[in-house]
Amino acid sequence: MAKAAKTAIKKDPKLALEAKNYSKVIKAVRSPKTGAYTFKEGMVHKDKVKDFLANVK
Repeated sequence: MAKAAKTAIKKDPKLALEAKNYSKVIKAVRSPKTGAYTFKEGMVHKDKVKDFLANVK
């Protein structure tokens, strides 16, 4: 599955430059009801990582 994405990015240099600006962010969030952890994840622009982490509840 990752090969298809790599191939698509290699064909268009503009996509490759834009793809480097995104990061996958994962945050562990504890459930108040059960106490179990769940994970919230998202692909966000590198400039908005702090906003994502602050707003995930």
